[in-house]
Amino acid sequence: MNETAERYLWCARALLPGGWADAVRLGLDAAGDLVSVEPGADEDGAERVAGAVLPGMPNLHSHAFQRAAAGLTERRHSADGDAAGDSFWTWREVMHGFVTRLGPDDHEAIAAQLYVEMLKAGYTAVGEFHYLHLDPVGAAYADPGEMAHRAVRAAKRAGIGMTMLPVLYSVGGYGGAQPNPGQRRYILEVDRFLELVGGLIGAYAGDADVRVGIAPHSVRQVPAAELKAALDGFAGLDAAAPIHIHAAEQVKDVDEHVRETGARPVAWLLEHAGVDARWCLVHATHLDIAETRGLAVSGAVAGLCPTTEANLGDGLFPLADYLGAGGAWGIGSDSHVSVSAVEELRWLEYGQRLATRSRNVAAPGHGGATGARLLTDALSGGARALGRPIGALAPGRRADLVVLDTDHPQLAGRAGDALIDSWIFSGNANPVRHVMTGGRWVIRDGRHAEEDAIADAYRATVARMAGAEGTGP
Repeated sequence: MNETAERYLWCARALLPGGWADAVRLGLDAAGDLVSVEPGADEDGAERVAGAVLPGMPNLHSHAFQRAAAGLTERRHSADGDAAGDSFWTWREVMHGFVTRLGPDDHEAIAAQLYVEMLKAGYTAVGEFHYLHLDPVGAAYADPGEMAHRAVRAAKRAGIGMTMLPVLYSVGGYGGAQPNPGQRRYILEVDRFLELVGGLIGAYAGDADVRVGIAPHSVRQVPAAELKAALDGFAGLDAAAPIHIHAAEQVKDVDEHVRETGARPVAWLLEHAGVDARWCLVHATHLDIAETRGLAVSGAVAGLCPTTEANLGDGLFPLADYLGAGGAWGIGSDSHVSVSAVEELRWLEYGQRLATRSRNVAAPGHGGATGARLLTDALSGGARALGRPIGALAPGRRADLVVLDTDHPQLAGRAGDALIDSWIFSGNANPVRHVMTGGRWVIRDGRHAEEDAIADAYRATVARMAGAEGTGP
């Protein structure tokens, strides 16, 4: 028996780094970390966990406030006969209008509801790509980190692990365009941005449930000089922390960057920004073959958000080529039109099937299981992108785990990789029964202890916002 463990779980079946194992005894310390993992062990007084135990899924890309707008941007804004039609760019203008009405209490209430939904879906950690720094008129709060702290407070109430990624947003667009009314809440000079980041690092130093990184928004919103200054300054604060950036989400992003710099955006980042394993390039939808291979070789993570990318009409990531080059990737729910790890993984694969008119695109060779490959890749890439010791049931990792109900009809008679394939590719019911984060049970029998109170606060918030503006954004 491991003397450093304070408590034990005994799992009838668990997914370990080497594959499925039976009778797995997990030792947890007081900090919520795994200190021992023993397959084929006796129960010996441990807490018994029935069902199939998996590592919790990292959600590497979230804009929490957008949860309240999900479903409210599905009306056409372009004129009849407009060849361009509605697009990401018309959606963005609607979303920026929504931002002008959010206060700190609103942000916290929305985020708490979202994070409970994430936990119930099997996400156990989130990367919050956070750019609501200023108040609705663009003035600083008394505490520059007010809105970031509200997101962290929501995460702590829900019990989800957090990688806080304050966003640097320097200009309204290419060529130094002036910000629109929605964007003015995001704009910070580099020095003020680094002060904000430093304050957050200090506030959460030693907190195992919170990691702080940075997120230069995109090469469209952060010109080269500001990007270099931010990266240089951040290296002095935490040289190992994650760095996230939007890249090549839209064809327009690529075309405009070529006009501005003579290079495609991902190629430019790979050449000029020192992209390595600390980085997560979110979306990276429109890559040529050289960028695809270069991103894979860099060690960076491609942050894929298939439901949002589909909702916005972004396009399809070149998954097969990227996997062939050995690239790392993870998933995020981004705008939260869906808060389902299963749906992100399913539609990542289905998008590739539709594009190639084939099946099992992500499967690892002859006889390989598609769902198992998707799950294990997303666990590994998501953990790396969030800069947290998660994504596997192994000593030294956080005790973040999901328990699937193997009696659920969707999983009946399934074992091993067939169980994962069935979870991802058969039906829309949610067989997630229990969820643990940092050694604490946060979902039991499909419910969160505070979900009713959190939902009530969320309902009051969206009702007040809708009343102020008719129907929302």
